[in-house]
Amino acid sequence: MHSVKTIRLSSLGLKVLTAYVVGALLSIALAVAAAVWTVEHDVLADLELRERAVMLAGKVRFDASGKPAELDVSEADLDWLYDSLSHEAAYRILDVAGNVVLMSKAGEAFWPPAGAGPKLERDDFVFEQSGVTLHGATEPFEYQGRRWYLQFATSERLMKLIQHKFALPYMGIGIGIFSAVLIVAFGLCAYVTLRYALKPLSGISEAAAAISPRSLHARLQTETMPAEISPLVASFNRVLERLERGYRLQQEFLANAAHELKTPLALIRAQIELPVDDISTRDALLSDVDYMTRQVQQLLLLAEASEANNYRFTLVTVKDLVQEVMAYLQRMADTAGVDLAVFDTAGEVSWQADRGALFTLLKNLLENAIQHAPAKTTVSVVIQSDAVTVRDCGPGIDAEQLPLMFERFWRGAHRRDQGAGLGLAICQEIALAHGWRLIAERAEPGLRFRLSAASLASS
Repeated sequence: MHSVKTIRLSSLGLKVLTAYVVGALLSIALAVAAAVWTVEHDVLADLELRERAVMLAGKVRFDASGKPAELDVSEADLDWLYDSLSHEAAYRILDVAGNVVLMSKAGEAFWPPAGAGPKLERDDFVFEQSGVTLHGATEPFEYQGRRWYLQFATSERLMKLIQHKFALPYMGIGIGIFSAVLIVAFGLCAYVTLRYALKPLSGISEAAAAISPRSLHARLQTETMPAEISPLVASFNRVLERLERGYRLQQEFLANAAHELKTPLALIRAQIELPVDDISTRDALLSDVDYMTRQVQQLLLLAEASEANNYRFTLVTVKDLVQEVMAYLQRMADTAGVDLAVFDTAGEVSWQADRGALFTLLKNLLENAIQHAPAKTTVSVVIQSDAVTVRDCGPGIDAEQLPLMFERFWRGAHRRDQGAGLGLAICQEIALAHGWRLIAERAEPGLRFRLSAASLASS
């Protein structure tokens, strides 16, 4: 069955192409709208009047006395217009007193009567003569220190004739050519953009697809990426770093777990194969089974603590939960000859937490403290508004070993039992899942664990 390549609506290439097409169509629409507005408001006609007046003012020739004598116009300058169409277009030159010193063939009959004409200043004007509306423009100029005024005017009907019979058709042709050129230019730009500017995305996609669990160390290159794509690539690389770290920790965890379970299994097998069936052998088997059971339970608990979806957050009263944990561990404390004490310095403090997870965290901290506390000493819990501190008066550990305490399968040298070495690691996972900070400190004597409810970002 042959595969058919389709363009997805979510395709970036399609979106870029659509943007170019829409941009081209909007440009054409704006050009047409501008042309229509220009025609409807006679903008071109007004500009033509102004430009014509400025051009004529520059072609005035003066006699020996410094007075305007004629216009230096040729056939190309439409000199015939003022003679052949004397009722439609005319010009004149006035002095500062308003006296006419030079005019075209139309004569005085073309212009408004004296005193009713346009002001002698650079401006456009409109007047009527013999029922015909005329549009004009005044352009001042100077010669040998004297100021003169050139006035040029043409009839509205002549302007509309030229505009609608000549200007508009050529404007339409111009818009058509402009539209065609614009479509081609936008198409080329879209092609270049899609082929070259978006080419790095294809390379990134291929490189990302080649990454497997065996090549999580690989990283996508950011040096050649466009500035807009580089943050995305950098974020993807950070995700790869977290995945690599998680995968490595998982592999180490599985290897350590296999190692930890291998020894008791071998012992159980050896003891089962022994022909001797006495009480000591049975007790040893039960001890090994209990140890493995504890290992498995701790492994399962660690897996649950590492998964954020397992948490259900509610408002938990810290003091009530601490007292509940102490009641649970009271028999263990009595057996070890250790007293348990709680000090509430902040009143009724409530935290947003998963109650079961927080119970497990506090239980493991207190259990660890009881295991290391000498007989006839006190394990204390201090409750503050944003922190809970658990302290024992045991031998403590060396400062260089403090960072190792939350490593999986790490065991202290002074425990009374042979624990799985996962309790503190579970505590750390729970703290991280809540956004808390859990640290261990030397207390002289003993060891102090501080659980801070402040966010890691603010700590």
